[in-house]
Amino acid sequence: MKMRRFLLVLMGTLLTGTLLSCSPNQNKRSDRTAETKKAANNIKQQKGKVMELTTSEFKEKIVNYEANPDKWVFRGERPAVVDFYATWCGPCKMVAPIMEELAEKYKDQIDFYKVDVDKEQEVAGVFGIQSIPTMLFIPKSGQPTMTAGAMSYNDLDATVKKLLLK
Repeated sequence: MKMRRFLLVLMGTLLTGTLLSCSPNQNKRSDRTAETKKAANNIKQQKGKVMELTTSEFKEKIVNYEANPDKWVFRGERPAVVDFYATWCGPCKMVAPIMEELAEKYKDQIDFYKVDVDKEQEVAGVFGIQSIPTMLFIPKSGQPTMTAGAMSYNDLDATVKKLLLK
């Protein structure tokens, strides 16, 4: 009798554990954990890729223009290129694959970013972006340089070498 009762309790416990492990709430918890990890990974700079920045990420990775309104204080660890663009802009679409190629070419030396001026109007306003594409070339130390207009691969590569790989 005791053995039978023990087996029934054991089976009930196993069955309950199995049902709980398959419950929808458990799956949602796993999904949230996966989403959190994915978001954390997206925040990290991906070498060899052009990373899109929000306003808060721009302040974190490039320059916090609110904390230092009167001087340039670069927050990055390596030189960087920032492409100010818009999704509807034809010349911006021509520059995008060039930026991707250069990001791969200089993946161990330079960080490549892009800022959508329609989504991140604050950053575009702070930098006075009036035409796109506009590129911001940021050396590790010293002042950044801006250029407006689409550039060919050779011109953009030469500018990167001249301004960032001195």
